[in-house]
Amino acid sequence: MASSTIYNIFFRKNSSFYATIFASAFFTKIGFDIFADKVWENANAGMQWKDVKSRFLNKEEEEEE
Repeated sequence: MASSTIYNIFFRKNSSFYATIFASAFFTKIGFDIFADKVWENANAGMQWKDVKSRFLNKEEEEEE
């Protein structure tokens, strides 16, 4: 019963089938990008500009004085 409802909503018409495919691909891409960014940030923690910016900016301010 649930499978026939899913079929009728998402796969019966060609247009709804393509819309389902495109929406799935779009949200899968967003999810994968978020996942990959989190993995990259965890693997490179402490080595990115956002992590070391304060150390370099403080040194430049001390040298100017």
